[in-house]
Amino acid sequence: MKVPSFSTFSISSVASVDITEKRNTTSDFILLGIFNHTRPHLFIFMIVLTMAIASLTGNALMLLLIHLDPRLHRPMYFLLSQLSLMDMMLVFTIVPKMAADYLTCNKSISPAGCGLQIFVSLTLGGGESFLLAAMSYDRYVAVCHPLRYPVLFNWQLCLQMTLGSWFLGAVDGLMQAAATLSFPFCSSHVIDHFFCEAPMLVRLACADTSVFENVMYICCVLMLLVPFSLILTSYSVILSTVLQMHSLDARKKALATCSSHLAVVGLFYGAAIFIYMRPKSYRSANHNKIVSAFYTIFTPVLNPLIYSLRNSEVKEALKKWLGKCSNFKCHQT
Repeated sequence: MKVPSFSTFSISSVASVDITEKRNTTSDFILLGIFNHTRPHLFIFMIVLTMAIASLTGNALMLLLIHLDPRLHRPMYFLLSQLSLMDMMLVFTIVPKMAADYLTCNKSISPAGCGLQIFVSLTLGGGESFLLAAMSYDRYVAVCHPLRYPVLFNWQLCLQMTLGSWFLGAVDGLMQAAATLSFPFCSSHVIDHFFCEAPMLVRLACADTSVFENVMYICCVLMLLVPFSLILTSYSVILSTVLQMHSLDARKKALATCSSHLAVVGLFYGAAIFIYMRPKSYRSANHNKIVSAFYTIFTPVLNPLIYSLRNSEVKEALKKWLGKCSNFKCHQT
């Protein structure tokens, strides 16, 4: 069986023309999607759908464990629960529409629906960026000032950082969604993507968008680089502290505490920088689709796996919960 290349992940130009001719009389947009109706693409679609379900299940389980286990009622795990919530919302925003478009061949999306996708995806992306910075500060305090942890990172500060992350993400999402939809669009309304992203939508505008694109680029840089700078600063200090530790066990414990968060940071910022911070001349629609699928579908699957497999407290909570479930089933039978 021939494996399709990345360039085949878009609908053929003939199909695009047919869709455009049928839809260009309405104000709805057309999402070309990422899969064709071929056997190889159907197989890949089933894999993507399975991973999306696994993502929802894994993040829901993480939320449940953090809520039920008293040992996980700490600021660190509250931030982790917010990360799981953001990942679930992102999957819910993107995957059901993508799957419905593929299965029903009805690829239209209203301007309101398109704006909602832009708002929610940017809110969650920006919120997660600042949330990861808050989590890095939590790790800094835990490693560098463990005795002062209850003072330096208390519940009040944790809640303020969490609300701030959601608020800043929402402000960025609202501004970009409103500005993007304020442009007049060309008659085709065809978006070469599987969900509405601001950079892809701006390409369809029948107006000069250079000022907005520059402002959007600056906003993305600030939303990504400011938290990323805080993360780098936190982990630079953590690394310096770890290298000064005399106990090998203490070093291993400190590195194990931070490795999960660093893995999530690498996945998130790698995809985000590739999508939003590349020069326009280097942007490709097919590459954007692949990377967007990575951070909207695959990364939310990996996050709970990374934290559950590398965190002993989460693993103990999971074993305890599974033990209770098995005992309950035994009593029922």
